[in-house]
Amino acid sequence: QVQLVESGGGLVQAGGSLRLSCAASTRTFRSYTMGWFRQAPGKEREFVAGIVGINWSGSSTFYADSVKGRFTISRDNAKNTVYLQMNSLKPEDTAVYYCAARWGTVSAVDHEYNYWGQGTQVTVSS
Repeated sequence: QVQLVESGGGLVQAGGSLRLSCAASTRTFRSYTMGWFRQAPGKEREFVAGIVGINWSGSSTFYADSVKGRFTISRDNAKNTVYLQMNSLKPEDTAVYYCAARWGTVSAVDHEYNYWGQGTQVTVSS
């Protein structure tokens, strides 16, 4: 069982930045592919970004087109933590952001992830 705890959400003005963190409770963190998803009110959960674990081949990072060039996903395997740096935030980025872990390559499909955090709210004001 892997527990994931997100932090770093909050209220920010359009054009601002936030960095989300997700701490994982597993010694094999480096082997898990990690993803960030988000869900806005009244909308389905959507993929934001992913970063591959060391066991898996393929692109090391992957982004949704809507955040490409503005968001950066990274990981610190020594700290069992994955980050999402969000720059140039827009009101449409407002959502609950979830961290997820997957035993496999990067995927944009939420049901392919095995473990989920509780989420952290990001609100971008115009």
